[in-house]
Amino acid sequence: MTRLSAPEHLSEAQQRIHDTIASGPRGEVPAPLGLWLHRPELAKHAQALGRYCRYDTLLEPRLSELAILVTAKCWRSEYEWAVHKPCALQAGLDEAIIEAVRKGEPPPFEHDDEAAVFEFAQTLHTEGHIGDSLYREAVSQLGEEAVVDLTGLLGYYTLISMTINVFEVPLPADRVPELV
Repeated sequence: MTRLSAPEHLSEAQQRIHDTIASGPRGEVPAPLGLWLHRPELAKHAQALGRYCRYDTLLEPRLSELAILVTAKCWRSEYEWAVHKPCALQAGLDEAIIEAVRKGEPPPFEHDDEAAVFEFAQTLHTEGHIGDSLYREAVSQLGEEAVVDLTGLLGYYTLISMTINVFEVPLPADRVPELV
């Protein structure tokens, strides 16, 4: 049971943001974004950042989705995992990698860029810092600008995961918990 639901009756400001989100590439107002409608200015700015992080970064979709899954696993955000696991598969991320992330095991990477994204995301989430060697590897694999995008994406999906966890957003009806 969620602690907070999206507002039932929207003010003008809430309706504007709701319509902006629903008419964009998401095509709907996902649960975490719906909660932000309680604070329309937060919703306005956060959804714009989210749109950029989800659809407009320099990262290939398989790399973005890998970073999102690492974030979901780190925060034990079942909703985020349930939403993004199918996206990761569709983006071409190997199922064995997804399963290893889910189990907290070393993933069997065949691509160096995936390994760099995983190590960067995992390290930033667990240690709160990126050492020089890992930074150089990430820049070598992705480029400096993409590392900026990756850092922003990890921050945004941390905000999403925190929102999900604080307000106990339930899984979509057709999904079961998968994180261990």
